[in-house]
Amino acid sequence: MPELPEVETVRRGLLPVLEGATIARAEVNRPDLRWPLPDRMADRLTGRRVTALRRRSKYILADLDSGETLLVHLGMSGRMLISGAQLGTFYHDHPAPQKHDHVVLYVEGGARVTFNDARRFGAMDLMPTVRAHDHMLLKDLGPEPFGNDFSEPYLAERLKGRKTPIKAALLDQRIVAGLGNIYVAETLFRARISPLRLAGDLAERQVHALVPIIRDVLAEAIEAGGSSLRDFRQANGELGYFSKHFQVYDREGDACEAPGCGGTIKRTVQSGRSSFWCPDCQS
Repeated sequence: MPELPEVETVRRGLLPVLEGATIARAEVNRPDLRWPLPDRMADRLTGRRVTALRRRSKYILADLDSGETLLVHLGMSGRMLISGAQLGTFYHDHPAPQKHDHVVLYVEGGARVTFNDARRFGAMDLMPTVRAHDHMLLKDLGPEPFGNDFSEPYLAERLKGRKTPIKAALLDQRIVAGLGNIYVAETLFRARISPLRLAGDLAERQVHALVPIIRDVLAEAIEAGGSSLRDFRQANGELGYFSKHFQVYDREGDACEAPGCGGTIKRTVQSGRSSFWCPDCQS
């Protein structure tokens, strides 16, 4: 599932086409994705101007001049693809309609934004902008990793006394928003912390070190256009390249890249999810 860097990459790709633009026509080709789509969704989007295009955790939020906000969650295989517009050096003609093109936005000026989702684990919803923070998918989210509310003292307080593994704690969206399996693995490797360590057992210096490392890992991933594993594509259709820089994720059996380590990357299953780490240098 796309994590914060992938969603932010898609948001940035959509910005020049959607923010400030008017949706000339919206086409909704099925009644539901993961959940039912909003009533009269096509009518409520048609003719509306996108006043701002934001991201909250793993969700894209398009504020409309109607006072509503369109929430988009990419799910496992969802893609927001742009055609009929110049994006830097990229230009894609409108492709023929595809089987899994569930929502299509025709933008004034000729561009088209298509939400394609083969597995239909994605979601879309419309809500009043002033109450967006109360939406069921947003209301319990923790602070954004790049925001001022996510600080060393904050994280130390949230992890104090917790008897869950540090990996599970960092995946908890109520503690910090947007982190997923890939970037928690890479963060813990850089911090030299085992994913099996209990969160409450970490020294204060270790917890404090996590904050800038999390930001560095996410910033580097955004710069690389995210990580392409299976289905993820940027809005211009290109792959994300941070996967070429993985130091532990999906590298089971490879040599550890930490200077002077000489260990081997292992895979451990925690709560049904794979953890990749080096037992020799992560303790």
